Amino acid sequence: MLTAPIRSDIVNEVHTNLAKNKRQPYAVSKFAGHQSSAESWGTGRAVSRIPRVPGGGTHRAGQGAFGNMCRGGRMFAPTKIWRRWHRKVNVNQKRVAVASALAASALPALVMARGHKIDTVPEIPLVVDDKAVQTLDKTSKALAVLKALNALEDIERVKDSRKIRVGVGKMRNRRYVQRRGPLVIYSEKGPLIKAFRNIPGVEVCNVDSLNLLQLAPGGHLGRFIIWTKGAFQRLDSIFGTYKTPSTIKENFILPRPILQNAEVSRIIRSEEIQSHLRPKIARAKTYRKKNPFSNFDFMVKLNPYHQTLKRQKILASQKQQKAKAAIAEARRKGTKPAKKTTKKIPVNKAFIKNMLA
Repeated sequence: MLTAPIRSDIVNEVHTNLAKNKRQPYAVSKFAGHQSSAESWGTGRAVSRIPRVPGGGTHRAGQGAFGNMCRGGRMFAPTKIWRRWHRKVNVNQKRVAVASALAASALPALVMARGHKIDTVPEIPLVVDDKAVQTLDKTSKALAVLKALNALEDIERVKDSRKIRVGVGKMRNRRYVQRRGPLVIYSEKGPLIKAFRNIPGVEVCNVDSLNLLQLAPGGHLGRFIIWTKGAFQRLDSIFGTYKTPSTIKENFILPRPILQNAEVSRIIRSEEIQSHLRPKIARAKTYRKKNPFSNFDFMVKLNPYHQTLKRQKILASQKQQKAKAAIAEARRKGTKPAKKTTKKIPVNKAFIKNMLA
């Protein structure tokens, strides 16, 4: 039975809906914010048309009323007691969630991930003989059994976690918060309920009425469970196995895992799968279009002469800077700057004379 698939999504959804079934209706008074004879002043007085408190001589007179934006007005969408507080959950869905939570409690990694201290516990799942637990009638005897099972470390964790609640709940009989400890599941009702109930964090539950709110508090899988031998042996008859159906829960079949090996990446990389895959398609390399006016190399590729023009511009600017520097230096020294020497082009006077004749 403890080999059922671990479905955290189903557990979380069922836990969320079941936790809503303990809520009590609350609402503000239906008269709140409307206990005034306020009326609107209408238009023409350069004020908004919100209803205003009548009278005079006090600060209250003339103030806006009724609206949710007004001081002393009603709230927006006042809460009503006929809100849909509770949720119905499918019976089969609850059974699958319980089976999943029980399977998760048999994995030490998930139990430790939930925060339980089980380093020194003999084994998980932890099964105890009925005679050692069923007849317990004193808290001291229950503590002695937990000490023998090396489960006291988890009890100390619960004690250390007790602190005052943050928020208004500490004024509403919810003053303290603390972590959850071991869950003791028994098969026959007896005095052990009184023996364990005074130990902080420890809860007891009958195997015939397993509660998801106790098996996965907060919707988190991996509760540390201490089983009695009779309760553990009854699991197969309550939930059934993969070979035999349940004898108690009608029309319930234990869910099977879809994958025997959940390591999907290892399955994909196996030779059996890789040998049947098509080869990877070699796609042509695509090039991003570039702007030649902002990308020099691409412009040179289009127009090789652009590189020569760029070099000429650089040389011309350097020459111009040298000339400016020479003029500045001449002014600093108080001398005249050297004149530019321009090469004269020879003039053919005979050619010009013949043209004008």
